[in-house]
Amino acid sequence: MLHIFFLLPLLLSTSHASVNDFCVADLKGQDGPSGYPCKPPSKVTTHDFVYAGLAAEGSTSNIISAAVTPAFVAQFPGLNGLGLSAARLDIAPGGVIPLHTHPGASELLIVTEGLVTAGFIASDNSVYVKKLSKGQVFILPQGLLHFQLSYGKSKAVAYAVFSSSNPGLQILDFALFASNFSSSLITQTTFLDPEQVKKLKSVLGGSG
Repeated sequence: MLHIFFLLPLLLSTSHASVNDFCVADLKGQDGPSGYPCKPPSKVTTHDFVYAGLAAEGSTSNIISAAVTPAFVAQFPGLNGLGLSAARLDIAPGGVIPLHTHPGASELLIVTEGLVTAGFIASDNSVYVKKLSKGQVFILPQGLLHFQLSYGKSKAVAYAVFSSSNPGLQILDFALFASNFSSSLITQTTFLDPEQVKKLKSVLGGSG
């Protein structure tokens, strides 16, 4: 009985303690390692926890015949600090999302339409590739180079779920050939022919 009287004040005090259930991003603030500052709770509404941006099909009229529509914290502030985000992938027949990495997150790929080939390269240079159909799921570990492409005769749609509200993105081809990375250094570090480097830079808009 004494134990009950001892615990009762503690239970009453903790039941009214302040708990940070969420931290909707104040996008006017500075994004840092721990995310954005929190929007004042008095200004948070149900709309902060809903995002409709993945409902629309992305345009695949581009050089890769594919589109990635993100639902990261910058688009969906309610994700701030919760350790997850998402994206929609639309891939036309023959389209490809080139080799890229997400430095800050692992990725769970869920195919909802069409046929997708997905794969990644492990740090020991082992390659893991799988042809996926509707309903299949593929995991892409954090920081590893990976890709997705459509191998069917119709478009493919997939959704990616990330283990961070801001997973980051770096596309290898764009990093090399759409930047001002010196062509001579690219030649030396990749063993590509100088003319091939020049051609790829002209296609992707790089300089240097």
